[in-house]
Amino acid sequence: MLGIIGVVWGLGGVVLMLGYAVVRLFPVTMAAFEQPLQWYHWVCLIGFVVFMAYSEGYRGFQQAFSPRVAARLKYLYDYPRPWHVVLSPLFCMGYFYIQRRRRIAIYILTLGIIAIILAVKLLSQPWRGIIDAG
Repeated sequence: MLGIIGVVWGLGGVVLMLGYAVVRLFPVTMAAFEQPLQWYHWVCLIGFVVFMAYSEGYRGFQQAFSPRVAARLKYLYDYPRPWHVVLSPLFCMGYFYIQRRRRIAIYILTLGIIAIILAVKLLSQPWRGIIDAG
């Protein structure tokens, strides 16, 4: 039973985190279209969306993140430990109980994402919306 709780909480937590990001970014992205966009805005928008769809969507999410989360959910189901279950969203994303090298990479990636988020918040529209659309 503990394994099932861990899997539901882990998967639910990861889905909620990703869904929250999409819901939060949607209004900012749509605000970019409230003003007329020049041709170079459209080129940047299309180029950045295609780049992010491939690099983050396909290579990052589909080939790396999702299989890792699924493998850790299976491990959590097979070998539930109370602290892993309590913190299962973080466990599934690889923040602990993982090889040291990968854990360091995940922490550095997280800090990089936070830095990018803070930098993008300083941009004016439509550039912020273009970046957030990606």
